[in-house]
Amino acid sequence: MKDIAQRAGVSESAVSFALNDRPGVSELTRDRVRRVAEQLGWRPSTAARALSGEGSATVGLVVARPAANLGVDSFFLQLISGIQEVLAERQLGLLFQVVEDVTAECAVYRRWWAEHRVDGVLVVDPRTDDPRVGLLDELGLHGVVIGALPGSDTDPHPGLSQVRADDAGVMAAIVGRLHELGHRRIVHIAGLPSLAHTDRRIRSLRVEADRRGLTEAHSVTTDYSDTEGAAVTRRVLERPHPPTALIYDNDVMAAAGVAVTAGLGLQVPGDVSVVSWEDSALCRLTAPWLTALSRDTVAFGRLAARELTALLDGGAARTVQVPLPRLIERGSTAPARDGGDGSGDGDRGGAGRDGAS
Repeated sequence: MKDIAQRAGVSESAVSFALNDRPGVSELTRDRVRRVAEQLGWRPSTAARALSGEGSATVGLVVARPAANLGVDSFFLQLISGIQEVLAERQLGLLFQVVEDVTAECAVYRRWWAEHRVDGVLVVDPRTDDPRVGLLDELGLHGVVIGALPGSDTDPHPGLSQVRADDAGVMAAIVGRLHELGHRRIVHIAGLPSLAHTDRRIRSLRVEADRRGLTEAHSVTTDYSDTEGAAVTRRVLERPHPPTALIYDNDVMAAAGVAVTAGLGLQVPGDVSVVSWEDSALCRLTAPWLTALSRDTVAFGRLAARELTALLDGGAARTVQVPLPRLIERGSTAPARDGGDGSGDGDRGGAGRDGAS
């Protein structure tokens, strides 16, 4: 500050007012100080700003999932890419941490708040019973929820912004399309049962199944891993009357499911159609290519980051709905054989079938 003051010909207090955007100096002086600061390569000290209560120029993101599963999830990689694009524009840092559960996540928020480490947080994976909402209210920490909080359809949260997708509407569209293709026995291989979006997808499947008279459509929850996705796939396909269509909550489980199907001597899509909730390069490396929901996850991340910066700038909390994803039909879906109702299935459904058409 002394060097800037000497070169700009002003007092050190004027430099402080100018660089911290406070009243007390003219716009002419403010511009001159900023030009000198830029020439000298000055940047604000994050630590000093935090100690003075002016903010940390950093936002936080905690993911409460096993690190091994997270490493193969393309959704989070794309989401973080979009978030980082916006934060870089604003010269904001991203503090990222992976923890085992929500209790540990809450502990991280408390520590960050006490240490003035972040100005706000991006909250992922809303839970059906979510303790993070009350905690962020208690701490007075700005937050954007990526996904919809339970009950927010009729009662949005006043202090947290939400960037949400219509999971129920998407599930209804998938079931509707599979129904058009003649599928009547549909199994949804879902993610973690504690997540709000998993609950919405399961309930939507039930509603659509009841509406269309699909008595053999249901969901099975997993941990999102390829291991559990494969295990559930094997279990449902070895039933006496197996499903003719499988809906997976991510691309990793869908790819694992296709491998298991082939190992049982069944064909995709001849014996069973497969739909992935997430689209990725993996969906186009699997044989056949996977029918999948296409959405711009990077743009999703950008939107969430912009909503958080709006809160940091003093804006009001709000809920933003992202566009409905588009179902891209590829080689893994086809009309069901014999109407998909079990008639004419013969010996289908056990290991050892040769897969001949």
